[in-house]
Amino acid sequence: MPEMMKAMVVHEHGPASVMKPTDFAKPKPGIKQALVKVRGCALNHLDVWIRTGIPGVTLPIILGCDVAGEVVELGEGVSHLAVGNRVLVDPGLSCTVCKECLSGNENLCRDYHILGAGADGGYAEYVAVPAENCFAIPPGLSFCEAAAIPLVFMTAWHMLVARAQVKLNETVLVVGGGSGVGTAAIQIAKLYRCRVIATVGSQDKASKVLELGADEVIIHTEESIADAVRRLTDKRGVDIVFEHVGPAVFGDCLASLAINGRLVTCGATTGPACEVVLTRLFMKHQTIYGSLMGTKRELVELLSFFRNGLLKPVVDTVLPLAHAVKAHEMLESRLHFGKIVLDPTI
Repeated sequence: MPEMMKAMVVHEHGPASVMKPTDFAKPKPGIKQALVKVRGCALNHLDVWIRTGIPGVTLPIILGCDVAGEVVELGEGVSHLAVGNRVLVDPGLSCTVCKECLSGNENLCRDYHILGAGADGGYAEYVAVPAENCFAIPPGLSFCEAAAIPLVFMTAWHMLVARAQVKLNETVLVVGGGSGVGTAAIQIAKLYRCRVIATVGSQDKASKVLELGADEVIIHTEESIADAVRRLTDKRGVDIVFEHVGPAVFGDCLASLAINGRLVTCGATTGPACEVVLTRLFMKHQTIYGSLMGTKRELVELLSFFRNGLLKPVVDTVLPLAHAVKAHEMLESRLHFGKIVLDPTI
């Protein structure tokens, strides 16, 4: 009989209650893999989309993209890790041998997929992952804080630095500033001394994004984003819009861009289709970028800023693994600020 572990498993699509605590076979690390004892797994909206029926994901599956924990076993061919290492895991999985992977652009690999979507993830006591995806947790961070880093900070870094090519002292509009990826974007933009305008849905979140470094806040439930940007920028608009919501705000986001402005998007929380006014786009010399995750090279770069305290993870709540249903309900309520993290050890 295989050794068993506790996991929250999705056997069918539906509401949060479809996740069931299950005795699941404990994974064994394969060649060039590490077995990680999960000490923190942060939630993402991707978890909700998979649970409710995103195409291309085979059930049953253990959700969970963002893992931090302790290496407890190593497969053959691993030399750079040791049992006992405290690691966070890059959730991006790729073939490792194609031109894009070998050139350091693994997020462009045709076989690219995400831990907890294309492979069982971190809503469990243990997870087996490629050893090359394991990175040392910066000193001073707890496991749950470390779990709040990979997906959102890699995504935000790639969006702002690699795609939009943010420059010093630009004006950046961060949509959904209280979300995990939004809190990461605010901090990264401030590394470049940018003026940051963040949108939130409540006064409580407004005060929190200001504490995090935002210069101005738009409460989108009280004022149109485009109108507020015109007011705050003396009708000029912003240099960059950081967007991950989709059609609910996309028109306002485009209308908020300055001449030669760039909009970068990584999500479609409110739907997959948006209308673009082409005349405005080309008359104002604007650019729209799509962006998917980031690269290991970028993760190494951004982790250095956690080591010197210039970036910090934002954790709203830590819950036991058995409370994954409650955690999903919290995520869908959008009342949290930052990341919700599951800890299988409590």
